Amino acid sequence: MDNLPAQSSFASKRFHAALCGLLLTLLPVLANATATQDIGAIRKAVDNFAQQNTAGQPGKVELTVGAIDPRLRLPACDAPEVFLPTGSRLWGNTTVGVRCQSATPWTIYVPVSVKVMAQVVVAAHPLSSGQTVSQSDVLQQNSDLSQLPPGVIFDPALAIGKTVISGASSGQALRQDMLRAPQVIQRGQTVKLVAKGSGFQVSSEGKALANATLGQAVSVRTQSGQVINGIAKQNGIVEVNF
Repeated sequence: MDNLPAQSSFASKRFHAALCGLLLTLLPVLANATATQDIGAIRKAVDNFAQQNTAGQPGKVELTVGAIDPRLRLPACDAPEVFLPTGSRLWGNTTVGVRCQSATPWTIYVPVSVKVMAQVVVAAHPLSSGQTVSQSDVLQQNSDLSQLPPGVIFDPALAIGKTVISGASSGQALRQDMLRAPQVIQRGQTVKLVAKGSGFQVSSEGKALANATLGQAVSVRTQSGQVINGIAKQNGIVEVNF
């Protein structure tokens, strides 16, 4: 009976030693379980991804990475992967995905605003259908391309001299499909064929087989009955290159 306290004390020491060993074993696991992903690092990764993937845009890119809920607790990830969701593009208001493929995987989506500022051609005042655009009819304005339809015109020279197909309001960005080049060749018109080649140039006459705008391809029947294709130019000239 006198040995019972000693045995009890020895058993207690063994129990505490075993408990300490278990805690030491579980400590890394517990540390990993409580470690959370740095939200700031996620936003920085998204910003870098967006910067790299908008470098080729035709204008000055302005990026804004949206806020991430600070209450979000994600397991720490050694290599978060940033990706663009299927069907999305880095244009206007969009989202970018971030995912972790670790033992505890997660995926979140971060809002991103992408503005692309560039000088575009706009109507200086209302333009009517059928009107020929002059230099005083247009001006350039700094605009966000992400808020405009595709096909906007950047160079005023590409609008001046063309005919308005559909009317435009004052300040409206002009698109290529709103204008057409002036008609310089009419069907049945006698035109001058100018053939150019390496070191030579010859000319002859023929009849245009269709209407053509400036720079458009058109077929011409020569006096001998041969049909030749060329490019419509000003003053009834059709240029043929060999």
